[in-house]
Amino acid sequence: MYAVQYISIVIIFALMAYVLGKYGKKEFEWGDFLFWEALLVGLLVVAIFPLEIADFVKVVLGLGRGLDALFVVAIGLAYILLFRVYMAVDRTEREITELTRKIAIELEEINRKLQEMEKRA
Repeated sequence: MYAVQYISIVIIFALMAYVLGKYGKKEFEWGDFLFWEALLVGLLVVAIFPLEIADFVKVVLGLGRGLDALFVVAIGLAYILLFRVYMAVDRTEREITELTRKIAIELEEINRKLQEMEKRA
């Protein structure tokens, strides 16, 4: 095993503990916790068996070198994560827009009622 593998394993375990701590503080939901822990377990397996996994992925994808195969898979996973973040941001923006509209409508109704009360008084 190479030194970089030991360093990777230590970092991955630290990240797993960090994610567990965030879940313990209720900053993560159960699904998010499982997703990140599964991703980190996958990274741990790659860190422990990089050559075997690279060769397997190379054969499956039909690429010339194992490292190229790992980069292709890593880029694909990065795009999946990026899309997931994009969808979360888009959903949040839509919710903010909807809430802003509701608040504006309610504020307009309150102002109208206040003006009617002032006219009566």
